[in-house]
Order: sequence, then C-alpha cells, then structure tokens
Amino acid sequence: MNKKYIIIGAIAIAFLILAIYSFDSGKIEYSDFVNAKESEKIVQIIGRPSADNPAEYNSKENLLKFHLIDEQEHSEIVYYRGAKPNNFDIAPMIVVKGRYEDGKFVASEILTKCPSKYESKFEDIQKSGVQ
Repeated sequence: MNKKYIIIGAIAIAFLILAIYSFDSGKIEYSDFVNAKESEKIVQIIGRPSADNPAEYNSKENLLKFHLIDEQEHSEIVYYRGAKPNNFDIAPMIVVKGRYEDGKFVASEILTKCPSKYESKFEDIQKSGVQ
C-alpha cells in the first residue's frame, strides 16, 4: 500500500514540474529595444509607428518594414514577413513579438491596437509634442 502512494506522489510531482516548466517557457516578456538586443529570447515590444518614416510593404516578398518607437523612445526598424495588418496605418500603438536576428529586429507577430481604445493616451502623446 505504501508503494502505491509513493508512485502516485512521484507521478504528481513529475506533472507539477512539467506544468511549471511549460508555463515558464511559454511566457513572453514585455521589453524595449535595448534590452531585447541584449537578450536572445523572444520578447514583446509596445510602441508607436514613426510618423517621420512611413512603413514599406513589399507584396512580392510579403515583407513589411517599419520604424517603431518603444516606450523608452528608442527607434528601431522592424521586419515582419506576413500580411500587413488591416488597421496598421491608423493604429496609434503596436505590439510586436519577435527577437533580434543578425542585428535586425524580426517580428513573428504584429498586434495593432484599436485607435479608440488608446485615444486619450494618443492625444496626450500628441499634446506633449512627441511624434
């Protein structure tokens, strides 16, 4: 009877360790460009598209290239292979998931934020003179 409890306890501990490992490896942290460059992990960066440098989309290569300014005011060119999101051109805030590869930030996902959701924050940014 004791062996049965020991085996069940060992199995439960193994599943608990596996669950903790799966949760930890699946989370993606928010970062900025400076910290993302130092890390080799996939990160999420929130920022606003640069008004001075319009996005370029090459439909033949299915490549979107744009300048993103993170929350620390660092600007970086983001490369994304995939379709340009529908509301990309009007989104005041963008979240990119990706990492640095060969010195370039390559995004695996782009999440555009609805302009109405960030309207007050976007207006505050415009009033402060930051573009």
